[in-house]
Amino acid sequence: MTSRLSPREILAQLVTFPTVSTGSNLDLIDWVEGYLAAHGIAAERTAKPSEPDLKAALFAHVGPEVPGGVVLSGHTDVVPVAGQVWSSDPFVMTERDGRLYGRGTTDMKGFDALAIWAMVEARARGVTRPLQLALSYDEEIGCTGAPDLVAAMAALPQASAVIVGEPTLLRPVTAHKGGISFEVHVHGVEVHSSILERGVSAIMWGAKLIEWCNAVNAENAALPPGPLAVLFDPPWTNVHVGQIRGGTAQNITAKDCVFTLGFRVVPGEDAADWRARLEAKVAELQAQMQAVQPAARIELRDTFHLPTFAPAPGNAAEELVRRITGDNAIRHVSYGTEASHFQAGGYDVVVCGPGDIGIAHQPDEYLEIAQLEAGQQFMERLLEQLA
Repeated sequence: MTSRLSPREILAQLVTFPTVSTGSNLDLIDWVEGYLAAHGIAAERTAKPSEPDLKAALFAHVGPEVPGGVVLSGHTDVVPVAGQVWSSDPFVMTERDGRLYGRGTTDMKGFDALAIWAMVEARARGVTRPLQLALSYDEEIGCTGAPDLVAAMAALPQASAVIVGEPTLLRPVTAHKGGISFEVHVHGVEVHSSILERGVSAIMWGAKLIEWCNAVNAENAALPPGPLAVLFDPPWTNVHVGQIRGGTAQNITAKDCVFTLGFRVVPGEDAADWRARLEAKVAELQAQMQAVQPAARIELRDTFHLPTFAPAPGNAAEELVRRITGDNAIRHVSYGTEASHFQAGGYDVVVCGPGDIGIAHQPDEYLEIAQLEAGQQFMERLLEQLA
């Protein structure tokens, strides 16, 4: 039988797979599936419906075929390294000064390695409550792979707790904002810029919608936060434009302007209401554009929808992690995770994993060795709970 690898050895292997969201994760999935199989653990994979030859999720079960177990949830994709300056190869884990450098060490292959280690240990030691593994794709582009994975896991006995291992310095997080995101395509009408009033500049009209975003942020910041929003930073829903492109030349009104626009929605507010407000503003601007040129228009395309992850009374996952860590502080975060999709699927969920979210996505991303070791201690205590 294949020897049992340490979490550090597993992490080093996972980092070698360049599972950037724009590419494939199948080499990593193949390795994990094979490693688990070598230790008597059968895993199931579910292919991405639109790209079955490029991406897949994987889930597995150890222990008795009964409900009431624990799911260890992680994602396999990482953000790009293009344009970043690294001190060492981002896809070779390198130790320096008590840190393990490499893309994904913190976000979140460190937790993935711990989860895989725990599955093999659970199989070797035996457990009376099941331990399950869930590894997804496309988390970094809006948690879009999680719904299919959650649905596929209905084939397993229902777990009573899900631990989503995003980096929290191994402190429990019990709520986060949701999100909706759109690609906005403003279709203008080209004329020479000397007679721009006869055309429609997609860029200049797109700027009106972007300025509306700034106004919404100012308006929301000035309002007193609601009871669920008050523990978030910032304690309101915000809207952000992260990328923009368009135009042909300086002396031509822009035919096209394309940008991303997304809302981070606090629990207690409905993303559908924000969609409706955006659609109303788009309709208002489009009518003004078409009064100049009927062919002008604004097109909205959904890119993702992440539900809010709301605090839940009697949350078994929260209670479990608080027993393990001894940490009873209340923490809500503004970034999103797959916890909300598991919650929407009927699970009790908590977010807790090694590493600092502030280090995620950065050049020279690293995981403190001390955090990996603390994560292993966390898993040891979890296995004691399941024994």
